[in-house]
This record gives sequence, structure tokens and C-alpha cells, in this order.
Amino acid sequence: MQNRRDFLKISAAGSVGMMLLGAAGLKSGSAIDRKSFGVGLQLYSIRDAMTADVPGTLKKVSALGYVNLELANYAEGKFYGYAPKEFKKIVKDLGMVCYSSHSQVESANITMDKAKLMAEAHAEIGVKYCIKPWIEEPDRNVESYKKMIADCNEVGKIMKGVGIQFGYHNHNFEFLKTNGIVPYYDIFLKEMDADLITMELDLFWACKAGQNPVEMFKKYPGRFQLLHFKDMKTNQPPFFTVIKDDICSVGEGVIDFKKILAAKAIAGTKCVIVEDDNQGNGKPFEGIETSIKNVTTKILK
Repeated sequence: MQNRRDFLKISAAGSVGMMLLGAAGLKSGSAIDRKSFGVGLQLYSIRDAMTADVPGTLKKVSALGYVNLELANYAEGKFYGYAPKEFKKIVKDLGMVCYSSHSQVESANITMDKAKLMAEAHAEIGVKYCIKPWIEEPDRNVESYKKMIADCNEVGKIMKGVGIQFGYHNHNFEFLKTNGIVPYYDIFLKEMDADLITMELDLFWACKAGQNPVEMFKKYPGRFQLLHFKDMKTNQPPFFTVIKDDICSVGEGVIDFKKILAAKAIAGTKCVIVEDDNQGNGKPFEGIETSIKNVTTKILK
């Protein structure tokens, strides 16, 4: 998770992001057309491969059937070292879309000038969402949370001005009771402007922290436009340490994704995005292939 600190219109094809919420996904005959579901992939799942070979890695991702990409490497106006238009062309030529992006916003050093540069670059690459993915451990306290959220509301205004929805991606620590409150509910959802910041709910980390996603949707309808699909091997009691070895491919664990998706209308969900923090336990492409196979044959079918 330490690498997260470095990770700070849409063509017509982008509309497939909605198809995953109801498409049958069948070609003539019985073969499943994975791309018709518009399943997303967080590229952090294959970060080592992306570092080694961007074009070759993206070609493999497209061949597996992913369509909506969530980027995880923005720095100083570039994505994976490419200018926005260059990276967007690589993706488009492979039949995919730059759908969303994880980009760090640190409360200690965010400036509106940096936020404007970030917004301009993301607008140029054509994403619909820009998501803050991580909070450093020293900042996990009530005072820092409040300052960060105030800053994020301002960033959200800048993003909205260029047609992008800003958002926040959780882990499990946001659900740890702090000073008698649960920050995710009592600070994040309360103080984040719902019009400016949506939640990208990571189902693995929420479930690991003992939360019930469906009940969350009912209590905060419309706040969860993106869902991270990540499965877990065991349903242990809530814990608040980062134990990645329990992460497994979607559909290979104990999370009931079909039940969660049944409440997608309440949640306001637009797209589901596969993520594997642990890079398939050393087999990243096998891991994301298993995930999209299960998503398109067992969960969204």
C-alpha cells in the first residue's frame, strides 16, 4: 500500500460502463463476449507489468475482455510517463476507455494550482472520475481527516468545473472507531459534499472491517457510484491491519457480490472495477483473468 502515495468526452465506448449492470453479454451461440459487460480494471492490480511494458501490458488486458480502465499512475500532468493524449490513444486503439483514475491528494501539500493541473490532465485523458485512493498513517486522525475533506471539497469543485466527478476510495482503517466515532460515517460521509465527492466503495476492505455494503447503500443512497470488486478467502471478525494474503480473485472467495449488486440502484452504482492489491499472489494476469471470467459468467450474468 506504500506505493499509493505516488499515485496522484469519454468516447462512445465509455457507455459500456453501464452495460455491465444488465447486459446478457452473449454473442451468437454460447460464447460470452466479456467486453459487452464493460468490466473495469484498476491497473494497480498489474502495477509491476505496467512499469515494465505499458503497451504490451494493456494489450493483454484488452485481450482478457476488460474495457473500462482505472489508472493508478499520475504525476505532474502525465500518466505512466505519457502525455494524456498519447496514453489515451494507446488505450483507445485497443478498444478500451480511460474511465477513472486514482490520484493522491495529500492534505499537507495540496494547492489549488496542483489541483488545477491535475484536473486539466484528467480532462485531457477523458476520464469520468478522479479518485483519492489512500491516506498516510500519520494523517489518520480526526483533525487531519477534517482538513483533508475540506481540501477535497475544493478539489471536487475544480474537477466538476472540467466535467469530472471527484471521489474517495476506502480501505478498512476509516471504519476504526477513533475518538468515539467511526470516521467513514461520522466525518467522511457527513462532511464530504455529496455533489462533489462520490464514494468508490472497496468491498473487500469494507467487509473486512465488518461492514454490510447493502445496509450502507440504504443509509446513504446514491453515494456509491463506483464499486471495487475484490474478494476475500475468509470472513474473519473485523480487523484493522493490512493483511493482503487474504485477497483473492473475484468469485473465488466469500463475498456475495450478486446480493450487493442487487442493491446497485439504491447505491447509485455506475461501474464495477476489479482490483487485486496483491497482484494475484505473484500471478497477476491469471488473477485478473479469473476475476473477469467469474464476473461475466457468475455475477453479472
